[in-house]
Amino acid sequence: MPRVKRGNRRLKRRKKILRLAKGYWGTKSKLHRSAKEQVMKSLSYAYRDRRQRKRDFRSLWIIRVNAAARTHDLSYSQFIHGLRKAGLELSRKTLADLAVREPQAFAKVAEVARNALQ
Repeated sequence: MPRVKRGNRRLKRRKKILRLAKGYWGTKSKLHRSAKEQVMKSLSYAYRDRRQRKRDFRSLWIIRVNAAARTHDLSYSQFIHGLRKAGLELSRKTLADLAVREPQAFAKVAEVARNALQ
């Protein structure tokens, strides 16, 4: 079987990996093998965390809505249940934004939820 010399392609492939590994600490940014391992791991983390970010934000919004609802003597679940009963379809993102930026508007929404529960 003849020997395969990749030449230009090998260099391009290695340079691509090392460019992706730029800024890593120590040999992870210098040596091809360590850089390749770290780049693969980093790309898998990036893929995973793009999905994780969506969960993190949703939980943050829920925490904010819960805190704001409790200032109006409602638990989070009661608040959401009241909104559903009232037919108010607001996303948690919108509710959290209202709670932080427009407390008076959130108070009105909380009042609507409370009235729907009774």
